[in-house]
Amino acid sequence: MSHVFEAQRAMRGRREAALRRGVVAVLDVGTSKIACLILRFAPDGDEGDRRPTRHGLTHGAFRVIGAATTRSRGVRAGAITAMDETERAIRTAVQAAQKMAGVRVDHVIASFGGGSPRSYGLSGEVRVENGEVSELDVGHALAACDVPDYGHGREALHALPVNFTLDSRTGLRDPRGQIGARLAVDMHLLTVDAATVHNLLQCFRRCDLELAGLTIAPYAAGISALVEDEQELGAACIDIGGGTTGISIFAKRHMIYADAVPMGGHHLTSDICQGLHMPMPAAERIKTLNGGVLATGADDRDLIEIPSAFEGSERDRQQISRSELIGVMRPRMEEILEEVRDRLDASGFEYLQGQRVVLTGGSAQVPGLEELAARILGRQVRVGKPLRVQGLPQAATGPSFAAAVGLALHASAPQDECWDFEMPSDRVGARRVRRAIRWFRENW
Repeated sequence: MSHVFEAQRAMRGRREAALRRGVVAVLDVGTSKIACLILRFAPDGDEGDRRPTRHGLTHGAFRVIGAATTRSRGVRAGAITAMDETERAIRTAVQAAQKMAGVRVDHVIASFGGGSPRSYGLSGEVRVENGEVSELDVGHALAACDVPDYGHGREALHALPVNFTLDSRTGLRDPRGQIGARLAVDMHLLTVDAATVHNLLQCFRRCDLELAGLTIAPYAAGISALVEDEQELGAACIDIGGGTTGISIFAKRHMIYADAVPMGGHHLTSDICQGLHMPMPAAERIKTLNGGVLATGADDRDLIEIPSAFEGSERDRQQISRSELIGVMRPRMEEILEEVRDRLDASGFEYLQGQRVVLTGGSAQVPGLEELAARILGRQVRVGKPLRVQGLPQAATGPSFAAAVGLALHASAPQDECWDFEMPSDRVGARRVRRAIRWFRENW
């Protein structure tokens, strides 16, 4: 994992350089849209713009000075399939945001929806050298974690220390400076498909952008859409994008699990297109304006005019009832939610104190979804909008912008990761892993 550490430290160095310069872009590269926000950070020592976050801390004060979205191109199921098209789309979004901001940006912090994320719960324990926990002791504990052989073609994206135990005291967020003899750590290791990451990196290079941070969209969405109690007690963010549905689970204010279902809003559109015989653009429009997943008696009488799949006269136009449209959309949404339920069950979600589910992403706004999700997942469900941040345009305050706003919060106050600590190189690479489900049961 040494090359991963070097790459992550290099990215963190670029992030710090960008923040010192005062301007950074965040970019959510999705299957249906690419969203770009440009952030201006207050100079160090400028307390006038600082505000407490819901965590009780203060973010390095920032405001959004530029925002733009463009239709995503060359991205399927969260992965780049046509580099030239994706490059053009990224350039379009960044240039439009730069024009609004009146500044040029060189550094970008990005999120993506694909990559088939996999989570591992790791643990390590060491003797405290001098009775008081130092930075080096933390590094040694992290290095003592058993790193799994997560396979060729996978890349470690996050290695988050989520819980420290010092002797008999557990639940510690930062043990440095405390007195004790044995220090243990629980760590969440998240891996993704390496090709997905490398293609994104190549795309940014071709756009003359330096990558200063990278994460998965459901992690970023959870940061902005889960309220403090949900992040503390345990909640899942279900980010329903165009090509994938991402899952992130938070507890003790950390992401402790992530996964993804390879289906999303585009699959609903495709079902409408095929089931009701209409062009894709018309299917997308009707889904957005008239879609739903729960039918009432009134929907039988609510008629929707749809164009024919063939060019021709007005006689080619026909009508369907809204209940017919719902009849096409509901089975696919049920399939997505049943897959999500299976992933949550496999993760050990049931062992957390709180088990609320928060829906984000563009497809979270489908009427009736909240009720259907509560029924299928068997838990309290709400639709989550991103936390309001200064300068955010009204158009960017809906569930589909949760990941972009979460990236901004992540940029201003990233969580510690194992590569932020000095670690002895000879201890990295032991191979054994505990299943996440056991980890939840024993430690939370």
